[in-house]
Amino acid sequence: MEKQDLIEHSPVRFFDNATNAGLKAGEIGLITAKKGLGKTSVLVQFGIDTLLNDKGLVHVSFDQQSSNVISWYSSVLAEIAKKKNFSTMSEITEDIVKNRIVLNFNQETFTLPKVVNTVKSLKDGGTNIEAVVVDGLDIAKVSTADLKAFADFVKSNKMTAWFSGTTEAATLKDSLPEDKLKLFSTVAHLASEGKDLALTVLKNGEGKVKLDAKTMLMSK
Repeated sequence: MEKQDLIEHSPVRFFDNATNAGLKAGEIGLITAKKGLGKTSVLVQFGIDTLLNDKGLVHVSFDQQSSNVISWYSSVLAEIAKKKNFSTMSEITEDIVKNRIVLNFNQETFTLPKVVNTVKSLKDGGTNIEAVVVDGLDIAKVSTADLKAFADFVKSNKMTAWFSGTTEAATLKDSLPEDKLKLFSTVAHLASEGKDLALTVLKNGEGKVKLDAKTMLMSK
């Protein structure tokens, strides 16, 4: 019962309800913000929501060690549990992380097509993967052809994928070149708003959701 409550009270539900911009099977999305503002926390919240729904997840990080990524998941799960006072969080965590694979790569030596090959190999080997998170990749250094190949792979396998992108641009047209932007179904920008942070949808509808500056959880 508590696991179902977690799904219903997941921070991602706030995003879905406020923006109606959640990804459908076969789509990729992009979260942008200036460096160090909280993109990883947002992606981890999407990742946790995937895991709570018993779906397989691959989290690919290009700027953090795997141990740091795992710590992010532990911290965000702990904040969610604290907020809702769940008593069996350790059991739930142990159950859902079985469906998570964390990979750490260097962009100088490991390209986006290699990520596709790695995920494909895992799927061919019998691993259930329905979602991918790609964090810390410098999309400006990725060719449009490589990004399209990734998007086509996600679409053909009816998966979802969230990327992060570092930019201070708060408008869609300034986020990325048009040929890359059109490959993303949803684009949202994270920026400071008073004492809190706000994640504003720039593509795939309108709306925004706030992030608590202390916990970094999406909320009303």
